[in-house]
Amino acid sequence: MSLEFHEFTDTAALDAALADFVIARLSAGLAERGRASLVVSGGRTPRGFFARLAAADLDWSRVGITLADDRWVPPDHADSNERGVREHLLIGPVAAARFVPLYDGSATPEAGCAAFRAGLATLAQPFDVLILGMGGDGHTASLFPDAAEIGAGLDLANDADCLAVHPTQAPHARLSLTRRRLLDSRCLVLHVTGLDKREVLERALADGPVAEYPIRLALHQDDAPLHVFRT
Repeated sequence: MSLEFHEFTDTAALDAALADFVIARLSAGLAERGRASLVVSGGRTPRGFFARLAAADLDWSRVGITLADDRWVPPDHADSNERGVREHLLIGPVAAARFVPLYDGSATPEAGCAAFRAGLATLAQPFDVLILGMGGDGHTASLFPDAAEIGAGLDLANDADCLAVHPTQAPHARLSLTRRRLLDSRCLVLHVTGLDKREVLERALADGPVAEYPIRLALHQDDAPLHVFRT
């Protein structure tokens, strides 16, 4: 597989380089295909990167953006990934981008999956860039090793775009892209910071079951080139 590491000594340098990297790939997508798509992850880690990206000069009206996963909470909830994207990325010129949210107000993520799937169909495919985060347990998107749904989420024979996830060690039900859908990307990025995450990543790089460290779905595959941006 194609795996490249981009090493940085501080998060500011990482954020700037990652923004440049993503803009270059979105620009190539616009030039070659007339539109482009970007999938991002939530949490605090990407906020500096979002700020850099939000200042980029790009025809954002031709770019579609969505999330790899979200907690099943309203977008004004403090734990909503959508809220973070709207506050830190979909500002200034990026507000012209087409954003496809996961949460649609349905009572459960199971009920909301169909609407999200329809929204995904409007985005350029394969995704031009998909950015993953990683938790301390090795989960990525909302594919948690402890969740009952992990088998279905990681099953490459499962052609569903998304699935509801109910982790036992994290709050809130979730909606997440499946392994197969995550890998349907022209370029994957893993964005990790901090010594603790670095140690988890080193363990995940070793051979072993994907369900043990779900981030292995990106580390051990031949579907898309993976770039690891880490401090």
